[in-house]
Amino acid sequence: MCGIAGFIETQGGDRSALAEMVGRMADRLSHRGPDDRGVWIDEQFGIGLGHRRLSILDLSPLGHQPMESPCGRYVCIFNGEIYNFRELRAELDRNGHVFRGHSDTEVLLAAIREWGLQEALERCNGMFAFALWDRLTVSLSLARDRLGEKPLYYGWCGQTFLFGSELKAFAAHPSFHPTIDRDALALYLRYSFIPAPYTIYQGIAKLPPGNSMTINQPQPGQMPEPVPYWRAKEAAEQGVTKPYEGTQESALDDLDSLLRQSVVQRMVADVPLGAFLSGGIDSSMVVALMQAQSSRPVKTFSIGFYEQGYDEAKYAAAVARHLGTDHTELYVTSKQAMDVIPALPQMYDEPFSDASQIPTHLVSSLARQHVTVSLSGDGGDELFAGYERYFYGGGIWDRTRKVPWFIKQPLAVGMTALSPGQWNRLYHALHGLLPERLRVRNPGSKMHKLAHVFRADSQEALYLSLLSHWDEPTAVVKGASEPPTVITDRAQWAQLPDFMPRMMFWDLMSYLPDDILTKVDRASMAVGLEARVPFLDHHLVEFAHRLPLAMKVKNGRGKWILRELLARYVPMPLVDRPKMGFGVPIGAWLRGPLREWAETLLAEERLKNDGFFHPAPIRQKWTEHLAGACDWQYHLWDALMFQAWLDAQSA
Repeated sequence: MCGIAGFIETQGGDRSALAEMVGRMADRLSHRGPDDRGVWIDEQFGIGLGHRRLSILDLSPLGHQPMESPCGRYVCIFNGEIYNFRELRAELDRNGHVFRGHSDTEVLLAAIREWGLQEALERCNGMFAFALWDRLTVSLSLARDRLGEKPLYYGWCGQTFLFGSELKAFAAHPSFHPTIDRDALALYLRYSFIPAPYTIYQGIAKLPPGNSMTINQPQPGQMPEPVPYWRAKEAAEQGVTKPYEGTQESALDDLDSLLRQSVVQRMVADVPLGAFLSGGIDSSMVVALMQAQSSRPVKTFSIGFYEQGYDEAKYAAAVARHLGTDHTELYVTSKQAMDVIPALPQMYDEPFSDASQIPTHLVSSLARQHVTVSLSGDGGDELFAGYERYFYGGGIWDRTRKVPWFIKQPLAVGMTALSPGQWNRLYHALHGLLPERLRVRNPGSKMHKLAHVFRADSQEALYLSLLSHWDEPTAVVKGASEPPTVITDRAQWAQLPDFMPRMMFWDLMSYLPDDILTKVDRASMAVGLEARVPFLDHHLVEFAHRLPLAMKVKNGRGKWILRELLARYVPMPLVDRPKMGFGVPIGAWLRGPLREWAETLLAEERLKNDGFFHPAPIRQKWTEHLAGACDWQYHLWDALMFQAWLDAQSA
């Protein structure tokens, strides 16, 4: 795993000055690659390539980057891993290619020479982002892995084209004078992240997963459209047209084989390796298959919290004991967790407010004390129907879609006639009279959320409402309008017959790469740890789409086939429990130890002076939250993470 950065200076430049600039950009990414540093310059065309290396494969100097092809045509900087590089190398050996070292980057260069960029990408199985300079065609190509495990940003800043693994590399270049994109800020308040291709800055984009982009004979402002080499949309639609036709037992065997292969490929490393273990279905499945294919105890890591309702460490410990792993756990205090918060704006570079970023960083820090690579269980929920919203989203739609609009609209108005705080007080007055199934947390905010759901006139609108933090972000962000995303742009939708598979597809396209994988990448790379995700092998993703929904969902519960497979390795009582999530008690902290910090960032005068938010809706939620009338932790964390990020930009 590494950090890459570079530029095209269309006005050219002095070699030493160009080298100094790209070196500064690369050094901003030293956390991603603490083991080595390299720069490459072609002053004739103003090209600068910078690389920071975290040595995982071929620890020798032969793995140094930027790496030139033996023919001298190509120069590459690469971030990530190509898991099938040995198979590709064997084929390339037979075709006459000669290799000096043992790195996957050298194999990638040979594959591009042999088959061209597009076919080479189609043949590569991995997680990666890379830049390739072609001296013959005078072109720069950028590429990103299929599911978006590794990040890649790019854009024109005046006469200079910049690109890199993280935006902090851009800040080291003198041409970078960014302007905040208010439309992207509105998207952030809705989703808690900024979905690709947008970024927080105007004119700077994220390369979408599964795409490459080539700039030929670079000219200022030239921005070709990304070209896909793999489409999640096609994988989802082919799953419908060519469904799996085997039995449940054969499906279990096939899934076992695919997961085993994916796991063992991701265990290839020349450095110590381990896994995150929460004790849930997904991480337990990954660890079970690691241990089944390892001759020594696998190193596993989990963190625990003393706060009730947030601690999964005891479940992870039970799974670790059963599998016989070398398990390390760390119980962290609220103070230790909150100490991470000041580092978050620099860690993420653009506003990001999934609060599980805190425990993800803590468990990454723990793992890095023992290993350099850690496997993760992310992706199982999106592929095998693990999120609760898939069930209550469909249930709400089934119950409300036949209710006439002239009934639903007054109901929605009535639900919002009382504030969330007033609903809470009424609910608590009646609490003892309510059946157990109606005794819920935060009834007031849930009532208002349900009102928005009632207003939904389609399944897509309903799901957008379920996902949204701020339901009307343009009423909060001054001068903003929301651009289209995969959830609102019908042209990007896969043609799937059922609501639940469509929800899973939207998550695979947006929530997974832009929230989950972003969180894991930044939290792990901030401490120089490489995280690998076996569930996101594209062969496994394509197989999961072919499975009928009946093999994923039974008796109102998701992940049926994963549970059945895991039962071959781990007794179900150890892992079969309600999904807890990986959270921290942000709501309580905001009323307690974080109150002064939050009040400073959300002060009305501060919000007015910054000029991005209308203060009234934020101040109202802050007041209600402090009074205990409502739990607005998610909305407030969105605003706080932007304000803290804004502070960090001027520091």
